[in-house]
Amino acid sequence: MTDEKALLVGLGNPGREYRAHRHNIGFMLADRLAGEYGLTFGRVQHNALLAAGEIAGRPVVMAKPQTWMNLSGQAVGRLVRFFQIPLDRLLVAYDDLDLPLGTMRFREEGGAGGHKGMRSIIGQLGTQSFARLRLGIGRPPGQMDPAEYVLRPFRTSEQPLLEEMLEESAAGVCTWLTEGISLAMSRHNRTLSAEAQ
Repeated sequence: MTDEKALLVGLGNPGREYRAHRHNIGFMLADRLAGEYGLTFGRVQHNALLAAGEIAGRPVVMAKPQTWMNLSGQAVGRLVRFFQIPLDRLLVAYDDLDLPLGTMRFREEGGAGGHKGMRSIIGQLGTQSFARLRLGIGRPPGQMDPAEYVLRPFRTSEQPLLEEMLEESAAGVCTWLTEGISLAMSRHNRTLSAEAQ
């Protein structure tokens, strides 16, 4: 694999009150990776909170856009251009309502699938050809509005599965960095079982 710098983007909404929400699982993964590898989100640049260093021996910049979710592309587009990131070294992690909690899906490219943050990024980059990691958060119960559901925290009973999912996803990001998207997909695209807890 190349030693070119990679850009890892976790999507979420800025602000303390949103930290534990389902919509912020991309931020949660970024924070987990930062903690594991001793990186600090210490500076704001191009509308994003940044942490730079090495993960799995590869140079990376991690970003948490500080715009609202549906404007995430403003930060990502600027960061890609500023750091001159090749699109095959960009990975975006975000929440997905259509996947159950515990499900991870690396993909080499694709559409937004109704996710407004991804729609913004695709619009700013002018392409769908970049890697992404879809993190399942499950469908809302009953007749709950999905827009309300994503702005709710995970239930206490879901925390063990969430933690396992973030751990596996972090391992998948390391595989992507060192061995590429195909191996990340084959090794880490799966659904963890709540019964295994």
